[in-house]
Amino acid sequence: TFTPAAVLAAITERDGAPGVLLLHRPSNMRSHPGQIAFPGGKIDPGETPVEAALREAHEELGINPVDVRIIGTSDLYRTHSGFEITPVLGLVPPDIEIVPNPEEVAEWFEAPLGHVLDPANHVGQWVEWEGSMRAYYQIDWQGHQIWGVTAALLVNLSRRLKWHG
Repeated sequence: TFTPAAVLAAITERDGAPGVLLLHRPSNMRSHPGQIAFPGGKIDPGETPVEAALREAHEELGINPVDVRIIGTSDLYRTHSGFEITPVLGLVPPDIEIVPNPEEVAEWFEAPLGHVLDPANHVGQWVEWEGSMRAYYQIDWQGHQIWGVTAALLVNLSRRLKWHG
């Protein structure tokens, strides 16, 4: 049984150089401490994935839902930790005001969409986890190491869009 969750891939509408908003989780969080993530979380009863992604983006980064133009959703992603994540793609203004919630966000940044979707930047890695070797992707950008579920969602999106860099 998987717990439904949703994330917002907030893409900035920059002419010629769109970006994607990402955040670092605080190191003291119970779930995914210190990791880079999209804003997102569990889908509450009665909520759609889009509603959940917008709610979480508002709670975590202060993004007003009316400032997000929803493009649609991408492929479901099931995690080893028991979540079934719906990525929600949305466009936001390039100058959108970000007001991070310090309880949920240690830092936020905007990475170039072209960089994170470029297969040349998707580096395969291996780690021993719970007694077996597991493969994962890592995407580096200006000292930020995007890996795990967030990198996997970006790799899946890149493949879905047939991105060639």
